[in-house]
This record gives sequence, structure tokens and C-alpha cells, in this order.
Amino acid sequence: MAGITEIIIQALWLMLPAYIANPAAVVFGGGAPVDFGKNWIDGKRILGDGKTFRGLIGGTACGVIIGIIQMLYSPSGFPGEFTLLAVFSLSFGALLGDMVKSFFKRRIGYERGEKLPFIDQLDFVAGAWIVTYLLEPEWFLENFTFWIIIVIIVLTPALHRITNIIGYYMKLKKEPW
Repeated sequence: MAGITEIIIQALWLMLPAYIANPAAVVFGGGAPVDFGKNWIDGKRILGDGKTFRGLIGGTACGVIIGIIQMLYSPSGFPGEFTLLAVFSLSFGALLGDMVKSFFKRRIGYERGEKLPFIDQLDFVAGAWIVTYLLEPEWFLENFTFWIIIVIIVLTPALHRITNIIGYYMKLKKEPW
């Protein structure tokens, strides 16, 4: 088994397209909402104004660009030799996971920006993993080992907090958490 430092580096490397796509969606967000402002059969918004086409496209594009850079400059033999489909899956899947969480938050009465601990920090990870597993199952299983998954689950909430603080000071987030 690899050392913990190596596992942490591999985990961060593998998740970088998703880790970039998620906050980039906030940076590029605004404009038309993905749900077109429509309500679900329960009378509540499907997703809300925070999920926009610009955010979805911009966030996915940023994740894909980072992934392509990783593909071009990955050290030889380094785990996680990305495919373009894996890069897209991680990036788009992260944003899809966030949208699915928003859908369910609206159903249980949470407003935009209201906190749902743990779920708010790992929704995009789950989305990235599910979409990548569905589209690139061999690549996913080869790279996302048990220990890589554990490290990602443990580190992501702290990274999420840090990016929210940065977003707050950049005036992209209303609250630093």
C-alpha cells in the first residue's frame, strides 16, 4: 500500500476536475436558471435561481480544461491517466450532483443557501463518482481505490469550507460556510 502522503496527492489529483468545476460554476453563474424558473408538482421551485446554464457550462468547461492540462502534463506512470470522457464525467457529474441535491433540498423545504451539513460538502463528489462510474467504469474502478475514496470523503469537507471562505471574500458567496 502506498503511503498516506501519496494517497492524498493521488486523491486530490483524481478529483481536481470536479474540485475545479464546482466553484467555477459559482464564478460563471448567473443568467437563465436550468429549471427555467419552473415549479415542481409540489409547487416549489425545481432547483432555484442558483443553478444556471452559465454556471453549468462554465463550471464543466473549467473542469474539463484542468483535466486536459492534467492529461498533457501528468507524470509518466502517475495513477489517474485521464481519458477525456473521465474528465468530462468528473466535471459535469460534480455539477449534476449539486443540482440533484438542490432538487431534494427544495422538496424538504430548504431555501437557496440554507445549510444541509455533510450533504452540502459531498453532493458534488457523489455526482462526479456516479456519472464517471456509469460512463467510464473501468477507469473509475482502476483509479478510485478504497483508500482514495476514504481520503476524498475525509478531505473534501475541509476543502469545501476553504473554497467557501475564498468565495465569500471574493463576494461570490453570501456566507463563509
